[in-house]
Amino acid sequence: MTPSALLHAAESVRWVERPANAVARAIRRRISGTRLDRVLGGSWLGHPTHPLLVTVPIGALVCAPVLELGVGQPRAARCLTTIGLLAVPPAVAAGLADFAHLDDVQRRVGALHAAANVLSAAFFAASLRYPPGARATLVCSALGTLTIAVGGALGGHLSYAQGAGVYRWQRPEERDDWT
Repeated sequence: MTPSALLHAAESVRWVERPANAVARAIRRRISGTRLDRVLGGSWLGHPTHPLLVTVPIGALVCAPVLELGVGQPRAARCLTTIGLLAVPPAVAAGLADFAHLDDVQRRVGALHAAANVLSAAFFAASLRYPPGARATLVCSALGTLTIAVGGALGGHLSYAQGAGVYRWQRPEERDDWT
């Protein structure tokens, strides 16, 4: 099965629907129409803030193992891992605000995207429990990198193949290419 086929298969994973719908309803009840929804959702920016906010955790967490393994800088790697993990909560908050506005099929992919990224953060957090350079640290970082790649692929599919968040805030006259 090709990577593209796997990403499209994520759209059909129905066992995530019930919990995903419950989360979306809870988020809508709490923040829908509020200033927090507008700030996290990105209406002030003209597009979702989540893609902007994920660059810090992704960049830091993907570079940390490179520093440790490739350059032999385990202390710098731990610093980057910590920075990446500290940047996760704002990215999650913005992602949840977007999640509340997804349709059913997008929500399935969004739930899998979120699960992969939570798992990735857990692996990277676990890597900090072991000494720099320890085998367990490297295994946790490798698993974190793998799961962040899966989460990123699902997020890309959600945005680019499914169009999540596209044209959410533009006025109809601004939608030149909208068909």
